Amino acid sequence: MSGAAPRLHHLDVRGLEPPEPMERVLEALDSLPDSDQLCMLIEREPRPLYRILAHNGYGHNTTILPDYLYEVRIWRRAPDA
Repeated sequence: MSGAAPRLHHLDVRGLEPPEPMERVLEALDSLPDSDQLCMLIEREPRPLYRILAHNGYGHNTTILPDYLYEVRIWRRAPDA
């Protein structure tokens, strides 16, 4: 294992029409190091994404920001022991 600290990667998909935000976040997750997190900024809650994340071993936390944007933090869950 490397001693590198986890990093937060940002992905701004505001203004993109479906399915482009979903495609972009899934592409970004393909190359996300296991210990890092992806922070997506979008103007609507990406409910269809949540099931895909759970199915593929990711956790997420969604926060509604004061300007009616959604910030979705995504990380790889530890495998079940």
